[in-house]
Amino acid sequence: MSVAPLDYLFTRRSIKIVQAPGPNEADLALILQAAMSAPDHGRLQPWRFTLIREAGIARLADLSTDAIRAANLPFTPEKEASVRRWLGRVPLLIAIACKLDHSNTKIPEHERMLSVGAAVMNMLNAAHMLGYGAFWSTGLGTYTDDIPEILGFDSLDYRFMGFLSIGTPVKDMGAAERPDFQQFVTEWTGG
Repeated sequence: MSVAPLDYLFTRRSIKIVQAPGPNEADLALILQAAMSAPDHGRLQPWRFTLIREAGIARLADLSTDAIRAANLPFTPEKEASVRRWLGRVPLLIAIACKLDHSNTKIPEHERMLSVGAAVMNMLNAAHMLGYGAFWSTGLGTYTDDIPEILGFDSLDYRFMGFLSIGTPVKDMGAAERPDFQQFVTEWTGG
């Protein structure tokens, strides 16, 4: 039985709790290639991704904990334990950043960031279509100075936008309840 493409969009949901196996190299290539189909005003290709696996994830947990504390952001021992449990199962993290092209003054930064967001949405959809669970997180020190820098995303040249975790869902989450689109739409008649 085949699944209609729109059904994939309607059934996609964020799945935070995942485990190994993560995407194999062929599936990962498809997920990353899906990002390249995002709308991209000016063909700036602003998306940048860094893959983090295995020991790198454990090291990132340590570094992000230190960075969050150094920035005096709220981070209780319970939250730290929860984050470490979560990351202990995640087989793949993809760090996400928007490249700033300072020589291009025609296309504003927010359009570049929207393009990166669309690229990540394509990755989320591709992961779902391939049977993986995925979750976009802005935790793990996203809003510190240290973590983006450690990952190679200097704040002068990049806007760091978080992490995408991808793996095999631990359990079937079922269908997500979605609102009716009509409550968010109006029609302008020109008057």
